[in-house]
Amino acid sequence: MFVLAELKDNVRIAPDQFHLKLVDAVRDEIDRKLANKVLLNVGLCIALKDIVSLKDSVILPGDGASHTEVLFRYVVFRPMVGTVLTGKIRNCSREGVHVTLGFFDDILIPHAALQHPSRFDEAEQAWVWEYPLEDGEKHDLFMDVGEPIKFRVSREIFEETSPIGPPKAEAQAQQGSSTSSAAAAASAAAAQEVKTPYKIIGAINESGLGVLSWWDQQGKEEEQDDEEEEEYDNDEDGEGACEE
Repeated sequence: MFVLAELKDNVRIAPDQFHLKLVDAVRDEIDRKLANKVLLNVGLCIALKDIVSLKDSVILPGDGASHTEVLFRYVVFRPMVGTVLTGKIRNCSREGVHVTLGFFDDILIPHAALQHPSRFDEAEQAWVWEYPLEDGEKHDLFMDVGEPIKFRVSREIFEETSPIGPPKAEAQAQQGSSTSSAAAAASAAAAQEVKTPYKIIGAINESGLGVLSWWDQQGKEEEQDDEEEEEYDNDEDGEGACEE
């Protein structure tokens, strides 16, 4: 689930940090720059592990800060495809079940990867697994908000979120009058879609995965059945029976 990524960066240390040891100043700056940030095709940065090497610091003309090339290792959250994780249901939508790990929220279990057959309950705003019973009936198992859920990582999606250019020419051309200005604002807002830099796609459509309480309840029922069978066997052998 967590991996060590070896990274290289040119770290800038401002003059007001010169009273610190170089290693300490570099550590603080790297954590300030990377902690809780997503690096494209690397993962979610958690914490600095160690510094591998420091090159000589230089001061560039017109800049009083020092610049140091640093090679370091950083703890990164990036679970491998196929890894089984346990999180909590954050909310449900028609798109699927949204899961959080506490420190990472961008996890989606799409409706096609839920236990089959499942349906979305509009009133409860929750997905429901229609668990088939032996008599042909179905028992509804709800995926409620806050329930612990076990899922398998099936895919990961990285997306570039940095600005790639100026606003669209169409939006700029519509800023002639007050009416067209309002239309341009609406167009620009629609164009600026919220992008998620790192998203995990999960699946629970196999035995043992899903809401933990489903399988805990099933395990308790099986244990209870085993105890009843054991008591019945003891009574047949004359053990445990009492005569007055």
